[in-house]
Amino acid sequence: GLSQYSSDPRTEWDLSTHSTREQVLEAVRNLRYKGGNTFTGLALTHVLEQNLKPDAGARLEAEKLVILLTDGKSQDDANLAAQTLKNLGIEIFAIGVKNADEAELRQVASEPLELTVYNVLDFPLLSSLVGKLTRVLCTRIKERSHKETSDTPVNTGPQLSPTDLKISAVTSKSMHLAWSPPLRPPKKYRVVYYPSKGGTPKEVVLEGAVSSVQLSNLTSHTEYLVSVIPVYGAAAGDALRGVTSTLPLSSPRSLRVSELSHNSLGLSWKAAQGATHYLVLCSAAPEGAED
Repeated sequence: GLSQYSSDPRTEWDLSTHSTREQVLEAVRNLRYKGGNTFTGLALTHVLEQNLKPDAGARLEAEKLVILLTDGKSQDDANLAAQTLKNLGIEIFAIGVKNADEAELRQVASEPLELTVYNVLDFPLLSSLVGKLTRVLCTRIKERSHKETSDTPVNTGPQLSPTDLKISAVTSKSMHLAWSPPLRPPKKYRVVYYPSKGGTPKEVVLEGAVSSVQLSNLTSHTEYLVSVIPVYGAAAGDALRGVTSTLPLSSPRSLRVSELSHNSLGLSWKAAQGATHYLVLCSAAPEGAED
């Protein structure tokens, strides 16, 4: 599977799209480069929520590997998103080109770093990594496949996925989420939320017995995407998703003018809920306009 990213990640093809080597190579040849910003954290969250799910061809019992290829420093928090993937047992290999930040690559990648971090000066030099990287990837898959994963679910559906997401009590800064738990309770839930027009993903981790959460410190008048992801050991079930917008900040109302004199006037208004200060601007009306 492959996704490109800038400020908005884009899935090029899923794990289940192509079934032969020739099809994959043809897809790579037809790939159109996506320029733009470098929101690596948002891209890693996209991979978890969109690409590493059963609908996209991910088998819960299979080993999960993510290869990050970047030529710049991330403009959001890549480490938080990477740590989430690693906590779920997903191994990350980080490959930097040109202006990539090696310290960030080492922070994002899985251990041992001598096998998972690579950095080259230009794109043509990537070909020199193919042989070694192929051997390392295959070896890691074999090693990890031998480990027992008895707590990893092998099927999906209502047994492993929460349902009926309800978003309520929406204000300019907060909202409340509640959902119906799956038939098989997860160990934990990951609740990921971020503005739909791009922004740093934030997340809350809850115990599996909990089925609601209050999200606070949100931006007013903003559309948010939210995902509730059940976590079972080293695997994640299908995410429950929703979208809603926070309310605009309240405004002062009923402006009244009183106590007029030759060089002063008094103002009064109904307070805006939650306001801590007011900024009052005044200017002379343009010539010929009504007072």
